Amino acid sequence: MNHSKDKLHPRSFHNKPYNFQELTVKVPELKQLIIKNKRGNDTVLFSDPKAVYFLNKALLLHFYHLNYWDIPDQNLTPPIPGRADYVHYLADLLNTNNADKTTILDIGTGASLVYPLIGASVYHWNFVATDIESKSLEVARAIINKNPHLTSKITLRLQSNNKNILSGIITKDDYFDAVMCNPPFFKSKKEAEAQTIRKLKGLDKRKTLKLIHNFSGKSNELWCNGGELSFVLNYITESVLYKKQVGWFTSLISNEDHLEPLQVQLKKSTREIRVIDMAQGNKKSRILAWKF
Repeated sequence: MNHSKDKLHPRSFHNKPYNFQELTVKVPELKQLIIKNKRGNDTVLFSDPKAVYFLNKALLLHFYHLNYWDIPDQNLTPPIPGRADYVHYLADLLNTNNADKTTILDIGTGASLVYPLIGASVYHWNFVATDIESKSLEVARAIINKNPHLTSKITLRLQSNNKNILSGIITKDDYFDAVMCNPPFFKSKKEAEAQTIRKLKGLDKRKTLKLIHNFSGKSNELWCNGGELSFVLNYITESVLYKKQVGWFTSLISNEDHLEPLQVQLKKSTREIRVIDMAQGNKKSRILAWKF
């Protein structure tokens, strides 16, 4: 696919500047948070959690045909353009014409339910969305119930054992065309907070900074024992148990240094491995995909 790797996927709705006039129709609260950048264009202050929340809410409602979307302050506010890219690249990987029969397993869907919302809207996929937090799934359930067209497209399942990823979720009768996963990145709360301070300093040059997560996030959304590498290694180990029930296993990998040890592990048992590069401006990321 020939497009610049500092841009979003060619099918993304988010390749043009934001039309704030359209977005504020969906979310009027956004209007008072709009500022002008150095070039005189409308934008929001990305170090302000409220601005980030209302912007991403507006993107979801406007582009993905939702009647309602809302999450508690402490939950992770997902940056919609980057999340949508994962869905688009997964569609390229699956390359299927049977969209209505395609079923995706979303590991750690969170309260935001973002991947199922985008995948069901753009590609008409069916989703089983899981999380270890029952409260997050209650919020996700409210989103589904207030968007009746989604009730037949998205099923929620609670992972009752936080040491498991696929086990206890995939039943003997399940088949998934793909699994998608955005693993917790950090190893600890302390590491997550240090990164937040660095990011806020980059977004806002003021010398005094309160510790606020501009994308928020609860503990299981941001960190786990061993961080991203440990989580994905466990995921790979479990994937072997379900190799006949899943087409492609995939995961976002934020830290490029993790690719080598993960691929070493995968080469022991898999038939095919792919690394799909993604980028949104200066933020680089990639999808690791494997099949048996």
